[in-house]
Amino acid sequence: MDRPKADSVLLFSGLDPSGAAGISADIETINQFGLSPHPIITTLTAQNTQRVESIEVVKDSLLEQQFNLIVEDILFNTVKIGLLGSESQIKTISRLISKINPVNVIVDPILISGTQDNLSSIKMIETMKNYLFPKSLLLTPNLEELTLLAPGLTEQEAVKSLNCTWTLVTTSDSSKIDIEHRLYNKSTLVRKFKYKKIVGKFHGSGCTLTSAISALLVKGADIEEACDQGLAYTYQCLLNAKKLGKMQYHPIRTPYKS
Repeated sequence: MDRPKADSVLLFSGLDPSGAAGISADIETINQFGLSPHPIITTLTAQNTQRVESIEVVKDSLLEQQFNLIVEDILFNTVKIGLLGSESQIKTISRLISKINPVNVIVDPILISGTQDNLSSIKMIETMKNYLFPKSLLLTPNLEELTLLAPGLTEQEAVKSLNCTWTLVTTSDSSKIDIEHRLYNKSTLVRKFKYKKIVGKFHGSGCTLTSAISALLVKGADIEEACDQGLAYTYQCLLNAKKLGKMQYHPIRTPYKS
């Protein structure tokens, strides 16, 4: 019997108990686009809107067991990857997604938390660059992450060194008034997306953005349209954000309207 058309997104990301970021943000966002999220948790974290205290990495064998069972049953053409916990986990996920050869692999290289806690290492960064990025359609680093991924290079040189077809560089972390996100096809600047800076610190904006882009790709948007609409959707979520904790604001994700 033929399997139904893919209307799901396979997720690899960490669990954030505050609900603002990580797998919770991915699930909530993708649901708002009328699609089904299928989460495989990579890390268990102890954190809130103020700090990250600890991270426990999920065993590679459990990731693999979950992956094999879910892809045996459900069709995926899009995989969204967020927080990763170890070099071996990165290699495992890279090997697993090669089994299904998805059309769209979107990676949000989460290296530093919104509270400036370090979430990665030099060895993990090199493993991502060697194993995961070449298999990806789109990377979405902010400027600080791009500097960590390719230190000492200009933005264009850094993007080229990542060896990924498309890179969306977000600049909310470095701009104070006007924001200009930049979309590259390999090392060629394709488009600029301009917004006014919203006052406040936000938790989960990157997860919202990459999940929205992933959902739009499943729905048939091309990469430029998906980035455009995904950024617009995320901006609206931030405009409606609430301060549930003591520090960062929680994006309020509402149903997507095309």
